[in-house]
Amino acid sequence: MAKTIRIISAALLLLTGSLSFAEEDAEKPNFSGVWQVLNTANYNIEAHMAQASMQLMEGPFGALPARELVALGAVGAVPSGLGVVEGGPLPYQDWALEQRDENRANWLERDPEIKCYLPGVPRATYMPFPFQIFHGDNEILIAYEYASAARMIPFADPGEPPADSWMGQSWARWEDDVLVVTTTGQNDRTWFDRAGNFHSDQMTVTERFQRVGPHHLEYSAEIDDPNVFTRPWSMRMMLYERIGADAQLGQFKCVEFVEELLYGHLRKEPLGEGSESLE
Repeated sequence: MAKTIRIISAALLLLTGSLSFAEEDAEKPNFSGVWQVLNTANYNIEAHMAQASMQLMEGPFGALPARELVALGAVGAVPSGLGVVEGGPLPYQDWALEQRDENRANWLERDPEIKCYLPGVPRATYMPFPFQIFHGDNEILIAYEYASAARMIPFADPGEPPADSWMGQSWARWEDDVLVVTTTGQNDRTWFDRAGNFHSDQMTVTERFQRVGPHHLEYSAEIDDPNVFTRPWSMRMMLYERIGADAQLGQFKCVEFVEELLYGHLRKEPLGEGSESLE
């Protein structure tokens, strides 16, 4: 399997044509490697306590947790987290905070991660899956284990995105030794986490990658979305490099795992014993 992944990665590089690899630049750092977070931001980017992972359902006494999720016990629980958002609670507009709370109460039906949709930026960075950075002279390729997502990031502003997409359009530049990546043109269907935190299609994400150790990057993402938030805000976290035999991506092609969830109601059931024959 590892050999297959290496072959696929090499094929991707060949297809990009202009992606070339260089030795460590004397002035600019090189971020090539396999990276992963060690936090619980994918559950909730804000600080949160350990709790049962539950979907609310209406019952005779109001909203109640779905038994199926509560029955998962510790496996279905949410671990606590200090949060990665800087400067206090997310600055939602009043209507947007109500929308976030409604999303949170109905996350099992609405969270795009459950349906194997592409995670968007910045969520792709802090999902519980590694990702690999291929750092070239003119472009950067980021390949994610989750859903085989990928981003091709040129060192030149490509202009306005031709259309909105799940991962948007990104371009990179340097600020001293900090790699700055700006992403626009994302659709409004991705979330920041499983807690219902969301954005509009007018969001601009400015990511910053800075090496702070031989196997550590400090990562931040500034979110500017005047349609949903009252002001720009940022999240910050550490990225840890995998080394040794662990420095490779696996495969998590999750589409096949959600076919029953998305299309099970369309599946044709065979005739059961005693059913009337079609002949």
